[in-house]
Amino acid sequence: MFTTLIVQPIFNLLVLIYALIPGHNFGLAVILFTVVVRLLMWPIVKKQLHNTKAMRKLQPDLRRIKKAAAGDRQKEMAMTMELYKEKGVNPYSALPLLIPQLLILIGLYAGLQKVLHDPHSLVTFAYPGLQHLPWLKHLAGNIHAFDNTLFGFVHLSQPAIGPKGLYFPALLVVLASTVAQFFQSKQLLPTDKDARKLSEILKSAGDGKKSDQAEMNAALGRFTIYLLPAITLFVTIRLASALSLYWLVGGIVAIIQQGIALREDEEEMETMGGKSGGKDVSAIPEAEVVTAPARPAPKKKKAKHSNKRRKR
Repeated sequence: MFTTLIVQPIFNLLVLIYALIPGHNFGLAVILFTVVVRLLMWPIVKKQLHNTKAMRKLQPDLRRIKKAAAGDRQKEMAMTMELYKEKGVNPYSALPLLIPQLLILIGLYAGLQKVLHDPHSLVTFAYPGLQHLPWLKHLAGNIHAFDNTLFGFVHLSQPAIGPKGLYFPALLVVLASTVAQFFQSKQLLPTDKDARKLSEILKSAGDGKKSDQAEMNAALGRFTIYLLPAITLFVTIRLASALSLYWLVGGIVAIIQQGIALREDEEEMETMGGKSGGKDVSAIPEAEVVTAPARPAPKKKKAKHSNKRRKR
């Protein structure tokens, strides 16, 4: 079922692009496939990035909530969730973007493994409608015409480190994808000059000082800008360089998309995330973040007989 619903559609999109582009270079097909996938995911990416920027704007409010809660974790969590609800911010918005990306990556990996180990899969694993395309008909009778390189410079079937040792062209692709992953993560990281490093927080905890969970989560978030590139390097260095090429192009396109979304009109961001004004949260009830606007006290009616008494 996974092959039918995930692997085969992804594979056939790649094959369609490969069969239609001039020159039929497989590396170029992987690049164009990656761009198409990222463009199809743009609505989800845009929503998630706008949510990320709205989360940035809430940092002053979150610090005031932390101060108002005075160490009461339950009260702080309730006030934080109420703030998210009021501003229309979803702290778990990354999941709808992460899941399809993971499925595409797994599906592409499975499809590439078929092609790189058996080039005939370009024809046999394609949908019947695609098998009638002129280039696939040509490959069916002459599979040696299949060019699995990136413009002749990188053999996409070879990993950076494999049985044959170090393959330098593939290593360059892997390193470039790692750098792209680093800047992609850093681009979304909120800047906080007063933030402590994870090592400092852990050292304080080791000295017996109580660590703040919100500060710990922020430090872990900053740590991921180094962790994710390291994972990218570790995972792709022994895989076929075609997957590293996908990761590289995907990272570059993601950086461009993030730059566009994060620079969009400020009014649109305010509509979604709201203005993080300087509210006094010290008097906010436990399950509320914004108190209702105070109503003016009703004016007391003057007694009608008061003037009569004075006259008497």
